[in-house]
Amino acid sequence: MTGQITTTQLSNGLRVLLKEIHTAPIISSWMWYRVGSRNENPGKTGISHWVEHMQFKGTRAFPGGKLDKLISREGGTWNAFTYLDWTTYFETLPKGKIELALDLEADRMVNSLFDQHEVESERSVIISEREGNENEPLFRLGEAIQKSAFTRHPYRYEVLGEKADLQTIQRDDLLRHYKDNYTTTNALLAAAGDFDSDKLLNLIQMKFSPIKTNTPPAVNPVKEPPMKSEKHLVVNGPGETAYIQIAYCAPAGDNPDFMPYTVVDSLLAGPSGLNMFGGGSISNKTSRLYRALVDKQLAIGVGGGIQATIDPFLYVITITVNPRHKPETVLAAFDQEIDRLLQQSVSPGEVARAIKQARALFAYGSESITNQAFWLGYSEMFARYSWFSSYLERLADIKPTDAYRICQQYLRKDARVVGFYLPDSKERSV
Repeated sequence: MTGQITTTQLSNGLRVLLKEIHTAPIISSWMWYRVGSRNENPGKTGISHWVEHMQFKGTRAFPGGKLDKLISREGGTWNAFTYLDWTTYFETLPKGKIELALDLEADRMVNSLFDQHEVESERSVIISEREGNENEPLFRLGEAIQKSAFTRHPYRYEVLGEKADLQTIQRDDLLRHYKDNYTTTNALLAAAGDFDSDKLLNLIQMKFSPIKTNTPPAVNPVKEPPMKSEKHLVVNGPGETAYIQIAYCAPAGDNPDFMPYTVVDSLLAGPSGLNMFGGGSISNKTSRLYRALVDKQLAIGVGGGIQATIDPFLYVITITVNPRHKPETVLAAFDQEIDRLLQQSVSPGEVARAIKQARALFAYGSESITNQAFWLGYSEMFARYSWFSSYLERLADIKPTDAYRICQQYLRKDARVVGFYLPDSKERSV
């Protein structure tokens, strides 16, 4: 994780972060836009994700049917992701071929075609993607929990959007969203790999400086009021397995509480990686909930997850119910373990082990050049790169009293949503 960091901003507002890593002759370049489902309104949900899809349909200079061949011919990989707060595109290529990635991203920042036929074709693709996810129990359950946890904030909507909106969004809506948000003042270019920073920066300036900028629409989501009572919901659907999800309030990524919260996650359910791009896994068999639920054969599996976001989001624990037990029995055992934690506090040994696991998973998720480039941009979406570079140092400073305070403050029954997924094939009560 060593490397020289160069940070600059072009005259048109494009922010650039470069990190030299001379361990392999490759470069990974990521273009980030500060637009995701957080920027959407009812009637237009899913539009950010749809625009991402359209970015692969090509420009006059880079026709859609040739893009994959161009990247693969040079021995590269590429992809894109849309999330709550951002959309990002990346290319990882041999060091001598990175100019192709810069040409591609500079061109499709302003010249994507949004052909009417392609828009309609992609409508079918995205609706099919949505319908496919609706067959997944945890998607159905997670979506229901988000809508219950958020009554006003746009975090209540899945990134894929509402099916009714996907059926009515038009080409002009997509084009307007693209032109409003795919602008240099709303973008960040992050690159890591085997390059000379001065030379790469000169190349970036040559490709991107001619792009004129405009100011993206202001985003001021309605602040979500605090939950005042526990909410329960039941989702029925296909399958053979019952699930429980318990969603607690979680702080924004740049909140001082976020770091000790990740330690609580590791302690309770085992460490969960913050790098959504990937990067290894660690057994959670020493976690409290694994011992209380899986070892006692009440559950088949248990896991937790917290994500770094601009606004407060959720900490979600997912339990796969052992079919020999009723979901309410498993939830009661879960609550007993949480109550035990709140009554007995947190031991130094537990915190030390949780920190060690979190450190290991963090290392796994930031070891490759592509992951290093990911972190350069990702951390800037909700904080600054210093959030990433100081991560291990801040993790080491967490004390048992910090973890216990997080438990007391956030793991409250009056501020959570409990969701049950019950398969149609079985008669169950909750």
